[in-house]
Amino acid sequence: QVQLVESGGGLVQAGGSLRLSCAASGRTFSSYAMGWFRQAPGKEREFVAAIRWNTAITYYADSVKGRFTISRDNAKNTVYVQMNSLKSEDAAVYYCAQSGIWGSDSTRSNSYDAWGQGTQVTVSS
Repeated sequence: QVQLVESGGGLVQAGGSLRLSCAASGRTFSSYAMGWFRQAPGKEREFVAAIRWNTAITYYADSVKGRFTISRDNAKNTVYVQMNSLKSEDAAVYYCAQSGIWGSDSTRSNSYDAWGQGTQVTVSS
């Protein structure tokens, strides 16, 4: 059974940083692409970042490019997103997700077949 568990969320001031982690289990982590999505109240879930299984290729949403960095440690079955220069509009529940495919569709939530429960990020101004 696939399990994804996010951690690292919390309250941070605007301009601050957080690092989210997502620990995966249940299938061979290094064979799957990983993504981060977020959902703010009243809004649809949106793509944040994705990383291919071998870490060589990453995708970012334009809204986070240059501020967020996705990375993974296949030895620890964990994916991370380092979030710097946080803005109020970054506040949301952040979800990690796992996908067996990679390509332009890696920015779409329906490309992912396993999801974590989410971790809340709150940004105070």
